[in-house]
Amino acid sequence: MTQATAPTRATAVGMSHRQILEALSGLLLGMFVAILSSTVVSNALPRIITDLHGSQSAYTWVVTSTLLATTATTPIWGKLADLTSKKVLVQLALVVFVLGSVLAGQAQSTGELIACRVVQGVGAGGLTALAQVIMATMIAPRERGRYSGYLGAVMAVGTIGGPLIGGVIVDTDWLGWRWCFYVGVPFAVLALIVLQKTLHLPVVKRAVKIDWWGATLITAAVSMLLIWVTLAGDRYAWLSWQSGVLVVGAVLLGALAVRVESRASEPMIPPRLFRNRTITLAVVASIAVGVGMFGASVFLGQYFQISRGESPTMSGLMTLPMIGGLLIASTVVGRIITNTGRWKRYLVAGSALLTAGFALMGTMRADTPYWRLAVFMALIGLGLGMTMQNLVLAVQNTVGPHELGAASSVVAFFRSLGGAIGVSALGAILGHKVKDYLADGLAGLGIPASSSGSGGTLPNVHTLPAPIRAVVEAAYGHGAGDIFLAAAPFGLIALIAVLFIKEVPLRRHNGDPAATEVERASTDAPVLPTGVRG
Repeated sequence: MTQATAPTRATAVGMSHRQILEALSGLLLGMFVAILSSTVVSNALPRIITDLHGSQSAYTWVVTSTLLATTATTPIWGKLADLTSKKVLVQLALVVFVLGSVLAGQAQSTGELIACRVVQGVGAGGLTALAQVIMATMIAPRERGRYSGYLGAVMAVGTIGGPLIGGVIVDTDWLGWRWCFYVGVPFAVLALIVLQKTLHLPVVKRAVKIDWWGATLITAAVSMLLIWVTLAGDRYAWLSWQSGVLVVGAVLLGALAVRVESRASEPMIPPRLFRNRTITLAVVASIAVGVGMFGASVFLGQYFQISRGESPTMSGLMTLPMIGGLLIASTVVGRIITNTGRWKRYLVAGSALLTAGFALMGTMRADTPYWRLAVFMALIGLGLGMTMQNLVLAVQNTVGPHELGAASSVVAFFRSLGGAIGVSALGAILGHKVKDYLADGLAGLGIPASSSGSGGTLPNVHTLPAPIRAVVEAAYGHGAGDIFLAAAPFGLIALIAVLFIKEVPLRRHNGDPAATEVERASTDAPVLPTGVRG
């Protein structure tokens, strides 16, 4: 073989490390906007829902609506990335996201807020999919772990800063919670300017043909499933004709979507990708990670504010151990993967830590010592840092350049889908458990359940009489523990899935995966020597 060896710091467009960082600056800033604007609401949400007189179901849907829109549009953005200008798409996603944020700040009811959050989700779907696709376009798999670490660090900073900023905004009388939706706008404008100056990628000249029927059917099937999970057991029984209609409808729409996708020339989710064992197992793991990551952690702010009576600002500070674990794991493990080319061991370790963290958090109550919760949250953060980005990396390493967008968005799609299902299902569990614990606790005091002051809405514990407040705090604390316990099996599913993924050495180029064998023969040396940079 006379094939040339891989270039130093191999990239698809021949860029140096400095050029990559310059090009990624606007992209990372855009991701920061998306993360910040999403997490800034987390600790403010209990106050927002209370002010808008919303219920636990509304609390769940404010989060779920964004995840659903992100889930439904991620494959569309990913497919467009394979067909047209990635730079224009990421700028468009930023504009849509900012529009949704501004409209959300004007909402006068939970219904309006949920609708505006859908618009935010459309933009977030683009930023989520395109960040991974653009990185994969510029950077070879072997080097991608290093830069994925930077992405993980930005996500961690946004996740840390969001709740803290949101808490300060809510606790500042002259600002108010509506500024939680405005705070990301200046960053988004700056990201647009930086992207225009620094991101220069070759545009693929292909006719754009989007599978709108497939996208519509997939969205409808997922929406119907989420409506069932959210409302069953509350508005109607789990075993009722309403449940039957929604479940059968979701299954039929899902089956029709599969049929349409298998016949479409440019499917949203190409069925052929699932013939790849790595992609299939990564999708299973991504669903499980999404259920746990979004489904359980999204209620932490509610736990700290209602069960422990903390302020929104303090609630943000108290989640720092989880974010710190995510930051450390994503940056350190990303560099190690770049140096060694080995990634499976970190997926396995991360899934194990995630499972353990969820199971241990299942023991928490309103009076659990904080230091113990901090350790458990750190385990979850470490697990997320080792799994999220590396599942995408494993998938990107198995496909050619023409399928990077579709393959990356498939993982993001199913992770968001798992998150949407997780928020809906675990939110429903939390609502039912709290209702039962409240009834039992108030009955012990000889007080009717309606005297709790909640009336189906989220209570403000600071305004409740001491005996009732103690019952409410205990009920929400126990309920929060229950949803983390319910999330633990999903961590175990992710662990089992990644155990069966076959580790393929990371390529030093962005060509077809089959070229790896050519590269091995041409170098006449092991593909993964520690410390070799190509």
